[in-house]
Amino acid sequence: MTPSMSMAPNVDTRGGQHCETTALGVLLRHQGIDLSEPMLFGLGSGLSFVYWDGKAMDFPFLGGRVKPFELTRNLAARLGLDLAVQETTSPRRAWENVAALIDAGRPVGLQLDSYHLDYFTAKVHFGGHIVAMYGYDDHDAHLVDTAQQGGAVTTGLDSLARARAERGPMTARHRSFTLTAPAAPPAVEERLVPAITACADAFLAPPIANLGHRGVAKAAELAPTWLRRAADPGRDLPHAALLMERAGTGGALFRNLYRDFLAECAGLLDDDRLRTGHRLYAEAAVLWTETAALIAKAGESADAECLTRAAGLLRDLARVEREAMQSLSRLGR
Repeated sequence: MTPSMSMAPNVDTRGGQHCETTALGVLLRHQGIDLSEPMLFGLGSGLSFVYWDGKAMDFPFLGGRVKPFELTRNLAARLGLDLAVQETTSPRRAWENVAALIDAGRPVGLQLDSYHLDYFTAKVHFGGHIVAMYGYDDHDAHLVDTAQQGGAVTTGLDSLARARAERGPMTARHRSFTLTAPAAPPAVEERLVPAITACADAFLAPPIANLGHRGVAKAAELAPTWLRRAADPGRDLPHAALLMERAGTGGALFRNLYRDFLAECAGLLDDDRLRTGHRLYAEAAVLWTETAALIAKAGESADAECLTRAAGLLRDLARVEREAMQSLSRLGR
């Protein structure tokens, strides 16, 4: 029997650095809107920071962005996009929702747990992972993930079903979504200042001490305890450092994206406050890379002095990012 196949046409399968902005890029390019990944991240007010710990956790969670899917909602609202979201507790209905859209020629965004995806070599549960799906056959789903994960990839339909059905922190109920551009989308230049100031205001005035610049300061305060706190320091600290540097959890990747977003903005808007924010986030990105290296070394060597030095860098980062956001918050005011 010939396998059945359905593929949305003319899908650009470029993989980016971050999962959510990669998926958004796929969906928007299919709608005729081609923005850089830093621009998507910045227009979605994606930068943040969270320090979270709990008794059931092997190691504290350090998050360098807003919570999963919030960036998508922010971006859709800012650009006047029609965001259509479907959720269900039924695996059968979840598949029908996605297959119907692909059969109609549209790529679809999915939120799922990356642990179950065949092509993921790092088997760690993360229920906030987002991919774009653009086709399927009798055996596999055709997805677009980050460049690090391979860009255009496939996973078995069974593994996709498990990934979408997983429950736990940051998961959604078989969430799928599409974006539709209006006939006359607003000019990007007109939306930059609102996106920047919204992000800055949230970072500067977090509701609890675990978030924003206060969250970075809290990480600085607690970093010297991480060798004792980790369930397996030789595993947990290098893994946390890897996520900070390459997956963005806590540090450099998202700061690099925001630095590049601000650089693009500085080419469109003439404002010294914007240039100050860009300069400081360029500094922050370098400091996060240095911090990650010290955290990894602490886990590999069990040298507590590395964490003391990392704590000092985190204190500097809390100050640098606070000053950057104070400058950016004054744009347009």
